Amino acid sequence: MTARIYCPTKSAMQSGKKNTHSWVLEIVAEKGKTLDPLMGWTGSSDMESQIHMTFSSKDDAVSYAKRNKIEFELVEPKIRKRKIKAYADSFAYQG
Repeated sequence: MTARIYCPTKSAMQSGKKNTHSWVLEIVAEKGKTLDPLMGWTGSSDMESQIHMTFSSKDDAVSYAKRNKIEFELVEPKIRKRKIKAYADSFAYQG
């Protein structure tokens, strides 16, 4: 059983950063998903792949994985570079 610990990114449908300050421990599926031929749904017989736990800090998630002897992969979040612009820069003379 292998887990992935990461900090979720913001949704493309929102401009704010809600739900991006917590850390998630998610079990990686060992078996592939199957396709239902009639309905087209995907499914899996691997029950552990449904485990999705949320922690308030990275240290809490790592200590939980170590305490329960779960192998894990830690994915650090990428730091965004902010480009500070003024509204007037859109109308600057480029000549």
